[in-house]
Amino acid sequence: MKLYYAPGACSLAAHIMLNETGLPHELVQVNLKEKKTADGRDYTAINPRGAVPALEVSPGVVLTQNVAVLTYIGQQSDNKTFHPKPDTIEFYRLLEALGFCEDVHSSIGALFAPNIPDVTKEKLLALITRRLTQVEAQLASGTILPTGFTQADALMAVILNWTGPLKIDISAYPKAVALRDNVFSRPAAQKALKEEGLI
Repeated sequence: MKLYYAPGACSLAAHIMLNETGLPHELVQVNLKEKKTADGRDYTAINPRGAVPALEVSPGVVLTQNVAVLTYIGQQSDNKTFHPKPDTIEFYRLLEALGFCEDVHSSIGALFAPNIPDVTKEKLLALITRRLTQVEAQLASGTILPTGFTQADALMAVILNWTGPLKIDISAYPKAVALRDNVFSRPAAQKALKEEGLI
């Protein structure tokens, strides 16, 4: 498999999960502003939407979108928590959790847009507060799903990590902070951070 990623972007979750599962893969860095790969290719020829992650699962066969990419990685692994049987409630709970992560992603990630008007920023911050309150309520067992660490935790941790550069104080959400810190202390996450040049 080949993972197309941008350092610290939401593709970091797929990178963490590839390391967690031990599945063989190679990494291709993408410049999202220029839509070019590190070796100069037009990234929109790989993913027409120009976003990361993209996962080439076989030559010319590319998956995009976190819900699909992270589910696919889990389904290839030996870890039953990462790949509940399709058509079971556990499988749909994982998809539900990944979808919830994308809700949080869209609210926090929107603040990276340049030149946001103050009124829009205030509305986004109010939405982020609502989403973080929902995250905190979801973490009764310390992970998003009661089954333990899954792809959803990796994705949520990456999204929560953006609050640092965005200067969003999340200290009022101790379970969310603990989730982020616990995920990034995992060897697979530390390896991914090093491979992306983030530590």
